[in-house]
Amino acid sequence: MSAASFSAPGPDAERVQDVPVDLIDVLNPRERKQKVFQELVASIRLLGLKKPITVTQRGDRYLLICGQGRVEAFRTLGQRTIPAIIVASSDEDAFVRSLVENIARRAPRTMEQLEAIRALQQRGHEPQAIARKTGLDVSWIKGVLTLLDRGEERLLIAVEDHRIPITTAIAIAGAGSEEVQQVLQAAYESGDLRGRKLLAARRLIEVRGLYGKATGRAGAARPKGARFSSAVLVRAYNKEVERQKQLIRKADLVEQRLAFLAAALGGLLRDEHFVDLLRAEGLPTLPKAIDELVRGRSG
Repeated sequence: MSAASFSAPGPDAERVQDVPVDLIDVLNPRERKQKVFQELVASIRLLGLKKPITVTQRGDRYLLICGQGRVEAFRTLGQRTIPAIIVASSDEDAFVRSLVENIARRAPRTMEQLEAIRALQQRGHEPQAIARKTGLDVSWIKGVLTLLDRGEERLLIAVEDHRIPITTAIAIAGAGSEEVQQVLQAAYESGDLRGRKLLAARRLIEVRGLYGKATGRAGAARPKGARFSSAVLVRAYNKEVERQKQLIRKADLVEQRLAFLAAALGGLLRDEHFVDLLRAEGLPTLPKAIDELVRGRSG
């Protein structure tokens, strides 16, 4: 079957027309993973197009509402035309339909798709209306918009990866550096964060503190060889200095407690009645580490 063929029946079959791919303008472009795209190209090459794209006409050109991947695949395959359903739609309705299509296309949603939710809000749509159009929970929509407004990309990605609940993410976003631990404690006590999820949340907060709220690009890893800015290096240095100070404070506290215990135990061992009691219980000697500690303190 050729890439340009389309034979699936349906109620819109009579409305399907071949549209020149060079005359199609993408209304709401989005990035896609190359592996997924290449699989789409291979599928169309072998099996043909299963579903036509949707466009609206503007003069002698067309605005794409749904089907960017299919259009790009046809271009890659060198096809001149593609089956399309042509609908009458205003620019506003076409844009909204395109956004809704992107939001609902896959799960988990990427940052680009979450940005589409904000685009709907910026065009005057209330969270309740967005929820109706997308089929998403209105409280989830409100939470996403809150995190987007605060630039919390890292938290949003964690929410979409199901690493932390959105309520916890909002609480973290609104908490100061000293209040974050209280948020994690509350999430632990409520059962929202336990085990690995709690450890992952702590790690996320550390990374967020070092490198900021944004990732630069959703889900993007820092490229090898990329240089850190001076501000990032200073934050990392100060963070490490504070961590080392905390370790020193903890070590000092442990040393003080050990000194107290060694002194107390040394005093007891000088009491003959206590020594006789140990012998009666079958404990004539001390563990080597404790014995050395006590002898060192008493010496």
